[in-house]
Amino acid sequence: MARLGSWIEPSPEGIYVRPADAWVDPSEPKPRALVTHGHADHARGGHGEVWATPETLAIMGVRYGKQTGRPMAYGECARLGDVEVSFVPAGHVLGSAQIVLEHAGERAVVSGDYKRREDPTCAPFVPTPCDIFITEATFGLPVFRHPDTGSEIDRLLHRLHSDPSRCVLVGAYALGKAQRVITELRARGHHEPIYYHGAIERLCRLYEQFGVELGELRHCAGATRQEMAGHIVICPPGALNDRWSRRLPDPVTAMASGWMRIRQRARQRNVELPLVISDHADWDELTQTIRDVAPKEVWITHGREDALLHWCMTHQIKARELNLVGYEDEDD
Repeated sequence: MARLGSWIEPSPEGIYVRPADAWVDPSEPKPRALVTHGHADHARGGHGEVWATPETLAIMGVRYGKQTGRPMAYGECARLGDVEVSFVPAGHVLGSAQIVLEHAGERAVVSGDYKRREDPTCAPFVPTPCDIFITEATFGLPVFRHPDTGSEIDRLLHRLHSDPSRCVLVGAYALGKAQRVITELRARGHHEPIYYHGAIERLCRLYEQFGVELGELRHCAGATRQEMAGHIVICPPGALNDRWSRRLPDPVTAMASGWMRIRQRARQRNVELPLVISDHADWDELTQTIRDVAPKEVWITHGREDALLHWCMTHQIKARELNLVGYEDEDD
């Protein structure tokens, strides 16, 4: 009798689905790639053909040029070789998807990166029962329990209003986190103009093209210190302590990331206001999701694998580490 999932072949460079002759999130160019979302550690350039959601294909187009591929709407099902393939929302960033693979009476779900928190910028995660759940574990330690997002945004606004002569400079990744911080601010009643670093402009415009309302945004270029005083400025994390930030009015440095739970990481980046806002599932969400999808086996792609592997074993769920390479923890 064949082993469960014997038709799926993990390797360091990705997950090969043999009866579909396709790779999921490969780290090297392949003739056919199924891509969960647009972050560069999952969506690489140079593939012959890309199957992804229309949003992910558009994001890849911004980053790598127009993609040759097959747009897959959420819930749409298509046959690829001997495999039924469909994409369901992952709740990570705009267009992010879990990839559902069905073959020979077995169903495998590749989660990609995901979260269970509400996010105004993307469709919410949809639990999909399966035989094999192939999951991330970026925050796969019990210490990682993310606080309420609204409370973190309130802390940001309190700091902004406490000294109108300064601005608050928020480090946030250009794809996903920057747009989420902006929409969360709007949801908390902050409708003032938000200034931005040029590196996030194209992706903000792309989000708006897909119907995500960001409100009034202003480019920092050409703005005076006086104009930016009392305002929030969004930039990529790499620009927080860059020469670029010297043009700002005595900025309070903040960073929005699940990693801000670790004080040493905040200190390393000279962050005054750490904001624990994550686009990945925390420990409770990882374990609850496994309960929700009720798999026979859990395969863990990357992150803090050991603790989640142990949790699965103590709950009588067979589990294994895949040890994939090239997936970064820093996109949060």
